[in-house]
Amino acid sequence: MKSIRERALDAAVDLIGADGVRALTHGRIDAAAGLPPGSTSNYFRTRAALIAGVIDWIATRERADAGIPEITTREEFVSALIRMIEVQSGPLSMRTRARYALFLEPDEDAVRPLREQRAAFEAWVRGVLFTLGGAAAEQHTTFLMATADGLLLHRITIDPHAAVGDAITHAIDAAIRT
Repeated sequence: MKSIRERALDAAVDLIGADGVRALTHGRIDAAAGLPPGSTSNYFRTRAALIAGVIDWIATRERADAGIPEITTREEFVSALIRMIEVQSGPLSMRTRARYALFLEPDEDAVRPLREQRAAFEAWVRGVLFTLGGAAAEQHTTFLMATADGLLLHRITIDPHAAVGDAITHAIDAAIRT
Protein backbone atom coordinates (compact mmCIF):
# COMPACT_ATOMS: atom_id res chain seq x y z
CA MET A 1 0.00 0.00 0.00
CA LYS A 2 1.37 3.38 -0.99
CA SER A 3 1.82 6.09 1.59
CA ILE A 4 0.03 9.43 1.28
CA ARG A 5 3.30 11.02 0.22
CA GLU A 6 3.84 8.41 -2.52
CA ARG A 7 0.27 8.80 -3.77
CA ALA A 8 0.72 12.57 -3.91
CA LEU A 9 4.01 12.28 -5.79
CA ASP A 10 2.61 9.78 -8.29
CA ALA A 11 -0.36 12.08 -8.91
CA ALA A 12 2.00 15.05 -9.32
CA VAL A 13 4.04 13.20 -11.95
CA ASP A 14 0.86 12.33 -13.86
CA LEU A 15 -0.38 15.94 -13.65
CA ILE A 16 2.89 17.31 -15.00
CA GLY A 17 3.03 14.62 -17.67
CA ALA A 18 -0.50 15.39 -18.83
CA ASP A 19 -0.75 19.15 -18.34
CA GLY A 20 2.74 20.55 -17.73
CA VAL A 21 4.41 22.09 -14.71
CA ARG A 22 1.96 24.99 -14.54
CA ALA A 23 -0.82 22.52 -13.69
CA LEU A 24 1.01 21.53 -10.53
CA THR A 25 -0.82 22.78 -7.46
CA HIS A 26 -1.27 21.24 -4.06
CA GLY A 27 -5.05 21.18 -4.51
CA ARG A 28 -4.93 19.49 -7.92
CA ILE A 29 -2.57 16.86 -6.57
CA ASP A 30 -4.84 16.16 -3.60
CA ALA A 31 -7.83 15.80 -5.93
CA ALA A 32 -5.98 13.62 -8.45
CA ALA A 33 -4.63 11.34 -5.71
CA GLY A 34 -7.99 11.15 -3.92
CA LEU A 35 -6.48 12.71 -0.81
CA PRO A 36 -8.12 15.03 1.71
CA PRO A 37 -7.49 18.73 0.97
CA GLY A 38 -4.19 19.90 2.44
CA SER A 39 -2.54 16.47 2.38
CA THR A 40 0.12 17.36 -0.17
CA SER A 41 1.00 20.61 1.57
CA ASN A 42 1.73 18.64 4.75
CA TYR A 43 4.71 17.13 2.92
CA PHE A 44 5.63 19.99 0.59
CA ARG A 45 4.91 23.39 2.11
CA THR A 46 5.86 25.50 -0.92
CA ARG A 47 5.64 25.11 -4.67
CA ALA A 48 9.44 25.04 -4.83
CA ALA A 49 9.53 22.21 -2.29
CA LEU A 50 6.86 20.40 -4.26
CA ILE A 51 8.78 20.68 -7.54
CA ALA A 52 12.01 19.57 -5.86
CA GLY A 53 10.15 16.64 -4.29
CA VAL A 54 8.68 15.55 -7.62
CA ILE A 55 12.09 15.78 -9.32
CA ASP A 56 13.68 13.70 -6.58
CA TRP A 57 10.79 11.21 -6.79
CA ILE A 58 11.23 10.80 -10.56
CA ALA A 59 14.99 10.30 -10.18
CA THR A 60 14.47 7.80 -7.37
CA ARG A 61 11.85 5.83 -9.33
CA GLU A 62 14.00 5.80 -12.45
CA ARG A 63 16.99 4.46 -10.52
CA ALA A 64 14.77 1.75 -9.04
CA ASP A 65 13.35 0.84 -12.46
CA ALA A 66 16.56 1.25 -14.45
CA GLY A 67 17.76 -2.32 -14.77
CA ILE A 68 20.75 -1.12 -16.80
CA PRO A 69 22.17 -4.30 -18.30
CA GLU A 70 25.78 -5.18 -18.85
CA ILE A 71 26.30 -5.09 -22.60
CA THR A 72 28.96 -7.05 -24.45
CA THR A 73 27.56 -7.28 -27.99
CA ARG A 74 26.06 -4.98 -30.58
CA GLU A 75 22.86 -7.04 -30.58
CA GLU A 76 22.47 -6.67 -26.81
CA PHE A 77 22.95 -2.92 -27.09
CA VAL A 78 20.43 -2.55 -29.92
CA SER A 79 17.89 -4.63 -28.00
CA ALA A 80 18.46 -2.75 -24.73
CA LEU A 81 18.09 0.73 -26.24
CA ILE A 82 14.98 -0.24 -28.20
CA ARG A 83 13.41 -1.71 -25.07
CA MET A 84 14.30 1.37 -23.00
CA ILE A 85 12.73 3.73 -25.53
CA GLU A 86 9.61 1.58 -25.82
CA VAL A 87 9.15 1.44 -22.04
CA GLN A 88 9.86 5.15 -21.50
CA SER A 89 7.42 6.08 -24.27
CA GLY A 90 4.85 3.42 -23.40
CA PRO A 91 4.00 2.42 -19.85
CA LEU A 92 6.21 5.16 -18.37
CA SER A 93 5.30 7.91 -20.85
CA MET A 94 3.73 10.23 -18.24
CA ARG A 95 6.89 10.08 -16.16
CA THR A 96 8.98 10.73 -19.28
CA ARG A 97 6.85 13.74 -20.18
CA ALA A 98 7.14 15.05 -16.64
CA ARG A 99 10.92 14.55 -16.64
CA TYR A 100 11.29 16.52 -19.87
CA ALA A 101 9.08 19.32 -18.54
CA LEU A 102 11.00 19.48 -15.26
CA PHE A 103 14.37 19.62 -17.03
CA LEU A 104 13.31 23.13 -18.04
CA GLU A 105 12.86 24.34 -14.48
CA PRO A 106 15.17 27.28 -13.70
CA ASP A 107 16.19 26.02 -10.24
CA GLU A 108 19.44 24.19 -10.98
CA ASP A 109 19.61 22.74 -7.46
CA ALA A 110 16.15 21.21 -7.84
CA VAL A 111 16.93 19.78 -11.28
CA ARG A 112 20.30 18.36 -10.20
CA PRO A 113 18.97 14.80 -9.54
CA LEU A 114 17.66 14.58 -13.11
CA ARG A 115 20.88 15.94 -14.57
CA GLU A 116 22.94 13.49 -12.50
CA GLN A 117 20.70 10.65 -13.66
CA ARG A 118 21.18 11.74 -17.25
CA ALA A 119 24.96 11.93 -16.78
CA ALA A 120 25.02 8.40 -15.36
CA PHE A 121 23.07 7.06 -18.33
CA GLU A 122 25.37 8.92 -20.71
CA ALA A 123 28.39 7.38 -18.97
CA TRP A 124 26.83 3.94 -19.43
CA VAL A 125 26.28 4.59 -23.16
CA ARG A 126 29.85 5.90 -23.47
CA GLY A 127 31.19 2.78 -21.76
CA VAL A 128 29.20 0.45 -24.00
CA LEU A 129 30.35 2.26 -27.12
CA PHE A 130 33.95 1.98 -25.91
CA THR A 131 33.48 -1.75 -25.29
CA LEU A 132 32.00 -2.30 -28.73
CA GLY A 133 34.17 0.01 -30.82
CA GLY A 134 36.97 1.52 -28.80
CA ALA A 135 37.83 5.15 -28.21
CA ALA A 136 36.68 6.22 -31.68
CA ALA A 137 33.18 4.83 -31.05
CA GLU A 138 33.06 6.44 -27.61
CA GLN A 139 33.34 9.84 -29.34
CA HIS A 140 29.85 9.25 -30.81
CA THR A 141 28.07 9.18 -27.46
CA THR A 142 26.36 12.53 -28.00
CA PHE A 143 25.16 11.45 -31.45
CA LEU A 144 23.65 8.24 -30.12
CA MET A 145 22.09 9.95 -27.11
CA ALA A 146 20.55 12.62 -29.34
CA THR A 147 19.14 9.96 -31.66
CA ALA A 148 17.57 8.07 -28.76
CA ASP A 149 16.22 11.30 -27.23
CA GLY A 150 14.75 12.35 -30.55
CA LEU A 151 12.98 9.02 -30.98
CA LEU A 152 11.71 9.12 -27.42
CA LEU A 153 10.43 12.68 -27.81
CA HIS A 154 8.78 11.80 -31.12
CA ARG A 155 6.98 8.84 -29.53
CA ILE A 156 5.67 10.80 -26.54
CA THR A 157 4.58 13.84 -28.55
CA ILE A 158 3.69 12.74 -32.08
CA ASP A 159 3.42 9.00 -32.69
CA PRO A 160 3.46 6.65 -29.69
CA HIS A 161 3.78 3.66 -32.00
CA ALA A 162 6.61 4.93 -34.21
CA ALA A 163 9.13 2.20 -34.93
CA VAL A 164 12.50 2.70 -33.30
CA GLY A 165 14.36 -0.47 -34.26
CA ASP A 166 15.82 0.61 -37.60
CA ALA A 167 16.86 4.05 -36.37
CA ILE A 168 18.56 2.69 -33.25
CA THR A 169 20.26 -0.08 -35.21
CA HIS A 170 21.59 2.40 -37.78
CA ALA A 171 22.70 4.85 -35.09
CA ILE A 172 24.58 2.20 -33.12
CA ASP A 173 26.17 0.83 -36.30
CA ALA A 174 27.25 4.32 -37.31
CA ALA A 175 28.71 4.96 -33.87
CA ILE A 176 30.73 1.75 -33.65
CA ARG A 177 31.78 1.67 -37.31
CA THR A 178 34.14 4.62 -37.02
